[in-house]
Amino acid sequence: MRDIQQVLERWGGWAARDNSGVGWSPVAAGFKGIVSVASSTRPSCCDDDGLIIDGCVSRLQQIRRADELAAVMLYYVYGLSKREIGRRAKISEREVRRRIETAEGFIEGCLCMLDVPLQMDSEVEKKVEKSSSAGRKNYATLV
Repeated sequence: MRDIQQVLERWGGWAARDNSGVGWSPVAAGFKGIVSVASSTRPSCCDDDGLIIDGCVSRLQQIRRADELAAVMLYYVYGLSKREIGRRAKISEREVRRRIETAEGFIEGCLCMLDVPLQMDSEVEKKVEKSSSAGRKNYATLV
């Protein structure tokens, strides 16, 4: 299972380098001149992975609300904090978080439906912790 936030971090670094094949506007609507895209030290992904994720993000653009897409773009591509996005859009940080989480879930669902391996999969594997109650249950059955 992939950690979608790490996947989108890498995609954001890739898209910020202007490798995106879907023609994202270089600046989100209403934010011209106040957002700079910098830092080549950001984690990135290969072009193949970037294009696959771009396809999922473009589906988000086609069938979901534009506010969710804008939040994902500003957070992952342009590197704005959730607080800063909320301040500029005049909404609460909680609402920004909700929009980003909704978009992350949608994009993760698209990637699952495609069932395509990404080259970054080994690096973005979600760590699943075992529940402590499971350990107690095993101990109880041994006694």
